[in-house]
Amino acid sequence: MAKLYFYYASMNAGKSSNLLQAAFNYGERGMKVMLWTAAIDNRASFGAIASRIGLHADAHRFSEETDLFAAVEAEQEAADLACVMIDEAQFLTEAQVWQCARLADEMGVPVLCYGLRTDFQGNLFPGSAKLLGLADSLVELKAVCECGRKATMNLRIDEAGKAIAAGAQTEIGGNESYIALCRKHFRERLNG
Repeated sequence: MAKLYFYYASMNAGKSSNLLQAAFNYGERGMKVMLWTAAIDNRASFGAIASRIGLHADAHRFSEETDLFAAVEAEQEAADLACVMIDEAQFLTEAQVWQCARLADEMGVPVLCYGLRTDFQGNLFPGSAKLLGLADSLVELKAVCECGRKATMNLRIDEAGKAIAAGAQTEIGGNESYIALCRKHFRERLNG
């Protein structure tokens, strides 16, 4: 039976590189995968999943309007898909997470979602909240805080490295905009 997986972590835990390694492994065995990433994230070249360590692969882009079930179903008719992999899964809508569950349940296609659990204020992203509730398998990937403990939080910072406590939930950025920290140091920096 196919499953819906959610691999979650703070930033800098290797979510994209883990996804790309898994996709490579499928491809090496002659199996076809369908890769997706959020259209809102335009840091990588258009239509690509890219990791900080230099791995990258072409991918379909999803927006709030994308019907993932229909898109994968159409692709499945053309080629036998072994797996669907979604990067930046925190940006999925609740309806899209249900579509991913249907892909596993009705089409028998495993769906591997990779994303952040929480935003820069410690709040769940809607897509992550629904994945935490519906996924058959939850896997926490590990990042490291500056103190050496497990990093679980994403602190948004300004150009001077000072914590930003308010703003829109989604602001695309990398190491210049966010720091992965343990909860203790997240609280200290945010309240300091």
